Amino acid sequence: MKPTTRGTLAAVVAGVAAAVGAATATPAAAIGVVPVPVPLGGAETALGTELPRVGGQLPVPTAGGPQGPRFTEGRLVPDSAVPRLPVDAGLPGLDATAPLEHVLGDGFDHVGVDAPASDLRALSPGLSLGAPLTAPRPGQAGLPDLTRPELGVLAPVLRASPGADLVAGPGPR
Repeated sequence: MKPTTRGTLAAVVAGVAAAVGAATATPAAAIGVVPVPVPLGGAETALGTELPRVGGQLPVPTAGGPQGPRFTEGRLVPDSAVPRLPVDAGLPGLDATAPLEHVLGDGFDHVGVDAPASDLRALSPGLSLGAPLTAPRPGQAGLPDLTRPELGVLAPVLRASPGADLVAGPGPR
C-alpha cells in the first residue's frame, strides 16, 4: 500500500472515530442534570481514615412555551386569559456511601443511599375569565345579554416520581 493511501485511510478512520465520539458525547445541559461531587480525598488522607463519599446531581430547569388561548363558541373571551407555563425540571439526586466500623473484626462495613435525580413536570397556575356579556344574539337586533362575570383560577399541576435505594453490607465501596 502506498504511503498516500495509508495517510488517506488513516484520516478517514480518524474522522469517522471523531464523528462517532461527538455523536455519543452529550453536554451536561442536554442530559438535564449537573453532577456535583463532594471532594473529601484530601481530608481522608490527612486524617488517615476512611470518610464518606458524597455526590449529587442538580437538575437544570427548562421552561416550555405557554399554552395558547383556546376560543370556545359562545364566549367573548378566550378560555385561558392568563395562560399556564410548563416547566420541566427535576428533583436533586444524592449518592452517598459511609463506612461503618466492623464489630467482629478488621475492615469496614458500608451503608449507602442512592437517590437518583427524578423528573419533575410542573404547570404554573393560570386564570380563566368570563366576560359580563354574552355573544350578540340575532333575535335582539344583535345586542348581547348581561350575565354574571366569571373568574376561575386554574390550579398548578405538579408530577414527580422520586425513588431511592438504601444499601448496607460488607466490602469496599
